[in-house]
This record gives sequence, structure tokens and C-alpha cells, in this order.
Amino acid sequence: MERLEQLKQFANEDPGDPFNLYAMALEYQKFDPTESVRLYELLIELHPRYLPTYYPYAHLLIEQKEVERAEKVFHMGMDMALVLNDRKTLRELKSAYQDWKYNL
Repeated sequence: MERLEQLKQFANEDPGDPFNLYAMALEYQKFDPTESVRLYELLIELHPRYLPTYYPYAHLLIEQKEVERAEKVFHMGMDMALVLNDRKTLRELKSAYQDWKYNL
């Protein structure tokens, strides 16, 4: 929990930095998926251009058997990667999405 407290402090000190919310969402994912989902949703709302959000968020939704939401998140991430012309992230999201759909 010490790490989480430190991340909360960073988020309070610099609320405009999406990495702080992202790091907290990843940390919460280990023991409180509901809070992790809330933080990922907040990230997408406040910082939709922060591409690292989409991959772990989609996978968390898959783990929770929220197939439709996971698919939506994958597509949102791919769309944003296109807008930002980030081909590497687009490839990674497409590959993860296709692997997941193939294994359904």
C-alpha cells in the first residue's frame, strides 16, 4: 500500500499528468478491479489521447467477462492511435484485439 499512497500523492501534486492516474489504475488492478475500472474511465474522459490506457483497460474488462466493453475500449484505442498517427500502438492494439477475438 505504500506504493499506492505515493502514487496518490503524485496525483495530488500534479493532477494534469495522466501517468499518475494510469499508475494508480494499474496498482488497483491487483486488488480492487472496480476502482481500477473507475480510474481507467476517468483517464479516458480526461486524457483520451493517453494511449497506454487502452491496452490494460481492455484486458481488465476481458478478465471481468465484460466482452462488449472490452471490444469498445480496443476500438477507442485503435481510433485514437490513428488520430495521433501512432502506428506502433495501433499495431499493438490491433494484434491484441485480433488475438483475443480469435481465442473467444
